[in-house]
Amino acid sequence: MATIRKRGNSYQIRVSCGYDTNGNQIIRTKSWKPEPNMTARQTEKELQRQAMLFEEKCLKGLITSNVKFEEFAEQWFEEYAKLNLRSTSYSKMKQLPSRVYPAIGHLRIDKITGRHIQQFINDLALNGKNKKNGKPLSRKTVIHHLNFISDVLNYAVQIGMLTDNPCRNVSIPKGEKKEKQIYTLEEIARIFELLDGDEIPTKYRVFIKLAVYSGFRRGELLGLEWKDINWESNLISVRRTSNYTVERGTYTDTTKTKMSQRTLKFPDYVMGLLRELKAEQEKESKEIGNKWIDTDRLFVKWNGEPMHNNAVYYWFKRFCERNNIRFCDLHSLRHFYASALINEGVDAAAVSGALGHSVISTTTSIYCHAFQQAQARAGDAIASVLDFSSKKSQDTAKDNISP
Repeated sequence: MATIRKRGNSYQIRVSCGYDTNGNQIIRTKSWKPEPNMTARQTEKELQRQAMLFEEKCLKGLITSNVKFEEFAEQWFEEYAKLNLRSTSYSKMKQLPSRVYPAIGHLRIDKITGRHIQQFINDLALNGKNKKNGKPLSRKTVIHHLNFISDVLNYAVQIGMLTDNPCRNVSIPKGEKKEKQIYTLEEIARIFELLDGDEIPTKYRVFIKLAVYSGFRRGELLGLEWKDINWESNLISVRRTSNYTVERGTYTDTTKTKMSQRTLKFPDYVMGLLRELKAEQEKESKEIGNKWIDTDRLFVKWNGEPMHNNAVYYWFKRFCERNNIRFCDLHSLRHFYASALINEGVDAAAVSGALGHSVISTTTSIYCHAFQQAQARAGDAIASVLDFSSKKSQDTAKDNISP
């Protein structure tokens, strides 16, 4: 029950909200001052209404004067993020507070405004530096920081501690959009040629080539098991991923989305590579005997355990450096696969399905430039057809008027 105290020309409304962990009573207060032209009856009626509304807000948790952003964000990590986010997403999210807390961590969440957040985002976009190399932060990194703040405050709205999320109208300053680094067809041909060298370990040769032929994500490739292969129909199914975090080490997880679980058909050349890898793996397992750990994975360590997620990345980086080839990251092989399909005229829905995207708009957004180029070629093609048709009509007309 709210209590009311008259203080000069105003009133103080007090509400008890229970006790904190130290046994101290939590009191919320609000001051209210009547309008000068209000009668005594009107003042009393409005005062009681204000007291009732304030008490309802307190009981619903909307009055949160003691909760600062840093404290509440840590609660969000424990109460929501740890339970609902994928381990990899959770691990990446835990890296963001190091910049956010110094900026707004000391502010009460009910006092944080869109201006506070906009100033932080602007500073991050214009002055932020990568802690490893000192380079400016990418726009994508700035977006991750805003998403973290927004997710925390959305949770506060969800559980009734706030009525609105101030991130709603915050904008990201426009920055220079980096073009995706994608290998050319000539570069891929050179990489394939070098991968056929005798000194190249089979598992790395197969991994890189399969990445190009499949467009599978790195975690999806590392999560492949021999039972996922239909040797008779040349089919490979993605059913799981292999991921790594410092807290959990290497672990098996579900695919990124439900649509990421997919089955693709491959040429005989790829199936031949897989048979070569399987034969070598069976030979190695016999050589080390009981030290071999049977995980059924395609890509494994010397003893059969799942390969570390960064093993292929670092190997491929050194491979490119040794052979004076531009290094575009492993994910660029997936981009090459998508671009190749688009250039060959494969429609957006089929490309999206092959990549395992949840919605087609994701595919068309990421590969907008490639689709635009394909559409331009389509325009040239129809123009060529119509030009031919027009020329044929002109030739026919000439024949009709010839003596």
